[in-house]
Amino acid sequence: MTNAEQKRLFVLDTNVLMHDPTALFRFHEHDIYLPMVVLEELDNNKRGHSEVARNARQASRFMDDLMVGIATEDIAQGTPLSSAGQNGITVGPTGRLFFQTRPYPVDLPTTLPGSKSDNSILGTVLALREEHPGVKVTLVSKDTNMRIKAAVLGVHAEDYRNDQVLEDVDLLYTGVAELSADFWDRHGKNMESWQEEGRAFYRITGPEAGTWSPNQFLYQDQENGIEAVVRKIEGETAVIETAREYRHKAHNVWGIMARNREQNFALNLLMDPEVDFVSLVGQAGTGKTLLALAAGLAQTLDQNLYSEIIMTRVTIPVGEDIGFLPGTEEEKMTPWMGALMDNLEVLTQKEHGSDWERAATQELLNKRIKIRSLNFMRGRTFLNKYIILDEAQNLTSKQMKTLITRAGPGTKVVCLGNVAQIDTPYLTETNCGLTYVVDRFKSWAHGGHVTLKRGERSRLADYASEVL
Repeated sequence: MTNAEQKRLFVLDTNVLMHDPTALFRFHEHDIYLPMVVLEELDNNKRGHSEVARNARQASRFMDDLMVGIATEDIAQGTPLSSAGQNGITVGPTGRLFFQTRPYPVDLPTTLPGSKSDNSILGTVLALREEHPGVKVTLVSKDTNMRIKAAVLGVHAEDYRNDQVLEDVDLLYTGVAELSADFWDRHGKNMESWQEEGRAFYRITGPEAGTWSPNQFLYQDQENGIEAVVRKIEGETAVIETAREYRHKAHNVWGIMARNREQNFALNLLMDPEVDFVSLVGQAGTGKTLLALAAGLAQTLDQNLYSEIIMTRVTIPVGEDIGFLPGTEEEKMTPWMGALMDNLEVLTQKEHGSDWERAATQELLNKRIKIRSLNFMRGRTFLNKYIILDEAQNLTSKQMKTLITRAGPGTKVVCLGNVAQIDTPYLTETNCGLTYVVDRFKSWAHGGHVTLKRGERSRLADYASEVL
């Protein structure tokens, strides 16, 4: 291990590579060490079609590529992680990848027998620390219990954070900004205003305008305060448009009216044909699915902007898995689409409608709303579709990229989720796919996001969200 003063040695747990195979190339100038038990666990988990299995296979391929041209006697000296680019310039991380080439004496407490894989890795870390006293040896693991055991043994351990979008979920972009009481005093001097097709626009110049994002919503929390959406930004100059009002019955969307400010902002995005990607984040009962579905029906059946609505979600059970389900793809997905059915029931209710009218409406909706499984999305292209992706917080950033890139011309993608309800191993509020797309799309002129804050399901559901 060279350059001990500058470099660190990171020992990777298996779950890091199964979560992100590119972790091998994320440690810059530092060295990486892989215990032999990690290779064994990768081999045991490489079979199958799950995301974990695919990542295990990809990690093995990366290591196989790095081993090309390395003589057996040179493996103990480490494999360079960098490659030669144009004109011989080094490209990528400059550290080396070390494999365990000999057994180390395991000096663990009797309470941690070495037969378990995690304990074997801990024993290897302790041995490396003894063998290289001048090097800071760090264990990197996604397993919380593994990091706790390492701390008990006095081993420095860290979570793998390279894939984290944010340091704290509280920093997640909300899509909404409140204007200060003296905003117009500071920014109204050189303001321009005009009307286009019955809509009011303002051109505002000032330091605060430079901090906004496209399709971000602005409001003043006072009587007759403005509610507007940012349409264009150039330096410290922004063009804003007054937001459309969906809180009155005259401007309902498929019979649905916004019940609060954030829902009104969400409908502005959902009903805007210039916005191709919309993400809505909020706790249970904030109206994410209902608003998305109402806007989809209005634009599919009334305005004919889209040919059909496609709804999908990740099939991760809350309790025990009930096993395989019979039937076609759509029939298999039906139990997972209870939210769709519940919201359709609300949207198709008519106070004076007959049974025949309700049956006809349901038949029409069944033809224009399709339920699809995420498992069969790869390679598809959707043209003029309105796609609703529910429970998006359970997707990884790579899965999210795979799904959103299915969108063809004329297609709108709506991602819904609650980052506080993640059911997938290795994903957290700060690195899940939903957080990833919210952060990456916030500067795009054809994307928009709103965080819904107030529950509107019922007073029982609102109280339960607060106290349970």
